[in-house]
Amino acid sequence: MNTVLMGSLQHCCCQLPKMGDSWAQLPWPGPPHPAMLLISLLLAAGLMHSDAGTSCPVLCTCHNQVVDCSSQRLFSVPPDLPMDTRNLSLAHNRIAAVPPGYLTCYVELRVLDLRNNSLMELPRDLFLHAKRLAHLDLSYNNFSHVPADMFQEAHGLVHIDLSHNPWLRRVHPHAFQGLVQLRDLDLSYGGLSFLSLEALEGLPGLVTLQIGGNPWVCGCTMEPLLKWLRNRIQRCTADSQLAECRGPPEVEGAPLFSLTEESFKACHLTLTLDDYLFIAFVGFVVSIASVATNFLLGITANCCHRWSKASEEEEI
Repeated sequence: MNTVLMGSLQHCCCQLPKMGDSWAQLPWPGPPHPAMLLISLLLAAGLMHSDAGTSCPVLCTCHNQVVDCSSQRLFSVPPDLPMDTRNLSLAHNRIAAVPPGYLTCYVELRVLDLRNNSLMELPRDLFLHAKRLAHLDLSYNNFSHVPADMFQEAHGLVHIDLSHNPWLRRVHPHAFQGLVQLRDLDLSYGGLSFLSLEALEGLPGLVTLQIGGNPWVCGCTMEPLLKWLRNRIQRCTADSQLAECRGPPEVEGAPLFSLTEESFKACHLTLTLDDYLFIAFVGFVVSIASVATNFLLGITANCCHRWSKASEEEEI
């Protein structure tokens, strides 16, 4: 009973209007009797719990704490949901934005499906009160970057799908900070050419990472990430053949996971002062030799020209 009462009281903050001036002018009836107060609270809790379980947005279907608003051509999120919603699907719509604080009241939410919409960003602190959210699908949208605070306070996330965001170019090094329970991360089929190792190092529970279908530039900056992937990820077999290098030219088309330490050998070459002096000396010698060669060629050409002209005069 206490659990139901506390849960209902949490929901009250999202439904009851603020006390206005007219309320303040009402006469104070005096301290209520404890028994009457308890009965009033229980009745209110029962009514609110009933409303939370029965109300359902227009164009949506609600059953067993599952709210399905998918494929309804919605341009905005439904304003009111059952308070006990655990699974919310807004997939296959035309939603371009989620208002700030939208998930504040839905503390029971476990699954949020926003795939195949027109989202470019999420508001700050969207998941501040969604402590139990475990599965988040943001695939097939228009995200161009993943900022540092995108998943702030969403510490319960287990699965994040950001695949098929063709404009996704950048993931902030702290984008997934604090997501210690995250097991599955899908970044496939985006526009990523680089991913910072720092973005993944703070994910101790990460098991599956999908990164295929991106235009990876497999230069020296990618070596730390690839080395970490080979030692850290347990299951990459389903994605390893899809992850290919788009550049530089010498490794274009090569599978990302086929690159070894030998592939980055040139990245570790260092030159000493003697090396630089030798290179400078060789350059100077080559320059002098080039000048001397051009001088000799000029003299030779001039002599040939004179000899040819003298021969013509003798024939005449």
